[in-house]
Amino acid sequence: MILGIGSDLIDITRIEATLERYGRRFIERIFTSLEQQKCEGRAARAAGYARRYAAKEACSKALGTGFRRGVYWRDMGVVNLPGGRPTMQLTGGALARLQSMIPPGMEAQIDVSLTDEPPMAQAIVIITAVPRREPAGG
Repeated sequence: MILGIGSDLIDITRIEATLERYGRRFIERIFTSLEQQKCEGRAARAAGYARRYAAKEACSKALGTGFRRGVYWRDMGVVNLPGGRPTMQLTGGALARLQSMIPPGMEAQIDVSLTDEPPMAQAIVIITAVPRREPAGG
């Protein structure tokens, strides 16, 4: 069952200009330390940050809150599953909102699609409720 869908499209040059103007202040306000590590090591640094910025916007839309009601930028971070597929790791107000959306006996699955074709970057986030998996051995 789909609980929320969000998408966002952003101009990479806008993020590039913001990085030049505000530098670390912008990065530390918006991105988790893991996201910073991923982006800082890349040749296309601004595109990496732009994709993650778009993912946060898309996730806030999928949660149905935007950046209100206790949901902040750093409450959402793009992480990669062992196979490399991106997902969102939520904390704080974003996690609380997610938990309030999940029906009993279910758990959330967050699917993320990231892409860029300069000068644009795009993210789509789909939050789905799936049957809760039983722990191994139980």
